[in-house]
Amino acid sequence: MYNWSQEIQSVLSFFAPLFSNQVWLHAQLLTVGAILCTRKRTVTSALKIMGLGQYPQFCNYYRVLNRAKWDTLQGAKILLGLLIVLIPEHWPVIIGVDETIERRKGRKIKAKGCYRDAVRSTENKIVLCFGLKWISMMLIVPLPWSRRPWALPFLTALASSKACNEQAGKRHKTTIDWTRQMIMLVRRWLPYHLIVLVGDGSYAAVALARCCAGLPVPVTLVSRLRLDAALYDFPPEPTPGKRGPKPKKGKRQPPLQERIDDPNTIWVPVKVIWYDCIERSLEIFSGTSLWYTPGQPPVPIKWVVVRDPKGKLRTEVFFSTCLEASAVQIVRWFILRWNAEVTFEELRAHLGMETQRQWSDLAIARTTPILFALYSIVILIAQKIIKDGVMQVKSLAWYNKSEATFSDVIALVRRHIWSSRYYTNSSTQPDSILFQDDFLNTLLDQLCYAA
Repeated sequence: MYNWSQEIQSVLSFFAPLFSNQVWLHAQLLTVGAILCTRKRTVTSALKIMGLGQYPQFCNYYRVLNRAKWDTLQGAKILLGLLIVLIPEHWPVIIGVDETIERRKGRKIKAKGCYRDAVRSTENKIVLCFGLKWISMMLIVPLPWSRRPWALPFLTALASSKACNEQAGKRHKTTIDWTRQMIMLVRRWLPYHLIVLVGDGSYAAVALARCCAGLPVPVTLVSRLRLDAALYDFPPEPTPGKRGPKPKKGKRQPPLQERIDDPNTIWVPVKVIWYDCIERSLEIFSGTSLWYTPGQPPVPIKWVVVRDPKGKLRTEVFFSTCLEASAVQIVRWFILRWNAEVTFEELRAHLGMETQRQWSDLAIARTTPILFALYSIVILIAQKIIKDGVMQVKSLAWYNKSEATFSDVIALVRRHIWSSRYYTNSSTQPDSILFQDDFLNTLLDQLCYAA
C-alpha cells in the first residue's frame, strides 16, 4: 500500500470512479511507475521501479489493461474536464487534431497497417512502415513556464487499417470518419463552449467541414487548403415564382494560384508570431467562397493566402468555417497546430511511446491512449507542485536553456515522487551527514532527467 502525496492524489483521485477498489490500487501504481520509468513503458518496468520485481502475483497488474472493466472514453471526459480549467478566459477551446504512427509489427497485432512514415520520409523519398495509426485530440493551452502554448492530449483513438476491418467484416472508417465521430463526442461533452478544431491538410475535407458547421452549436474548423480547391460564388437570390430546384452554388471562382500570380491582387502586410515564436512580417489576402466536392453539398468557408515577401517561406492557403473570423486570427489558429507535433516527439523521447509490448487487442487499445493521457497528467501534477508558476530549468555551462520543456516538467514530478517517498521521515537536523547535498542532487538528476 503506497501513500501518494497530496499533489498526486489531487489529480489521480478524479479517475478513481472508473475502477473497482482493487483495480484502482493497481492502476495508481502503474501510473506512477510509468512516470518514473526512463526507457520501456511495460508493466514489468513499472513494477521493477516501484520495488515489486519479486511480487509473485504480478499478473494482476497485467489484468488492469487486458481484462479489467473500465471505460477509456469516460476517462477522456474526466481528463478534458481537468484540462479545461487551464484555458484563459479570453481563449476559446482550441483543439488540435493529428495522427501518428506507432511502429509495431507481429502477427498478433491485428489492427496494424502499412503507412507512410512521416518522420523518415522526405519530399523525394517515401518510407513505409508497419504500425498502428492513432488519431489524437489535444487541448492547446498556454502554460506559465513556456512562451509557446502546449498541446495536451485527452482523447486518442485507434484507427484500424482497411485490411484489418475487411478481415473482421467491419466497415472501414477513414481518418475523416474518426475525426467527425470524435469532434461530435467532444461537442456533446462541451455543449456550449466555443470550440476551434485545428488540423493539417489531411483534415481539409468538405465532409468534416460540413459536420463541424452543421452541429447545433457549430465548431470552427481551421485547416490548410489546396491551391486547386473548387471554390464557387454564393448562389444568387431565387427568382420569385420560378419553379424547379434552387441552385446550391453560383459561378466558379478563379483558381487560387491564378489569383496569387495576378499582379492586380492587393496584398495586405501583417505581422504574425510564427512557429519559432518569432514575429514575422507576412503578406495576406483573403475571401469567402463556397467549397464544393462532387457528392457533397457545398460549405461556406473563409480562406486566407499567406506569403513571405522575402521568399523564405512557401506560400500557403488556410481556411476557416467561421466566416466572421479575421484573416490574421485564422493564421494564428493554424500556427498553434504545430504544438501537436512537439507533443508526439516528447511522447517518444520521455514517455516511451513505441516501447510497449502488449499483443492483446484490449491492452493495445488502452496502453497508447494512457501514455498520451499521461503526458497531460504530468502537466497537471506539475501545476499542483509549482505554487508560484516558476519552473526550474536545468541549464549547463555549454547549454543555456531559456525556458522549460517537457523534460524539465517530468523531472520535477519524478523528483517530487522520489522525495515524498524516501525523504518523508528524514530529520531536518541529522546527527551525521552520510551524503552531501550536491551529491544527492546529482544522483536525483540522473534519475529524473534520464530519457
